Amino acid sequence: MIVPFEHILILATALFVLGAACAAMRRSVIMILVGVEIMITGAAVAFVGASLRWQTLDGQAAVILVMGLAAAEVAFGLALLVHARRRGGSLEADGYTGLKG
Repeated sequence: MIVPFEHILILATALFVLGAACAAMRRSVIMILVGVEIMITGAAVAFVGASLRWQTLDGQAAVILVMGLAAAEVAFGLALLVHARRRGGSLEADGYTGLKG
């Protein structure tokens, strides 16, 4: 492996922390979903790095599942945006109190 495993983990951790900060500090639904997407990308980088480190395909298989999760997250986000746009409301996360069970 050309890139040391520690560097891959540092990159994955940095992506995850940046995504968590973005999701925690923003009020817009779009920015929260972007933060979650960055966190998912950080996890995928860690899976691929671990897969290459230990020469197994388990991490790469997990990334395929993570990609499916990311696609579902995007579909959910778009559904929330369409819902917000039809109701004429804003994209602020506090406006979704009607989704409580």
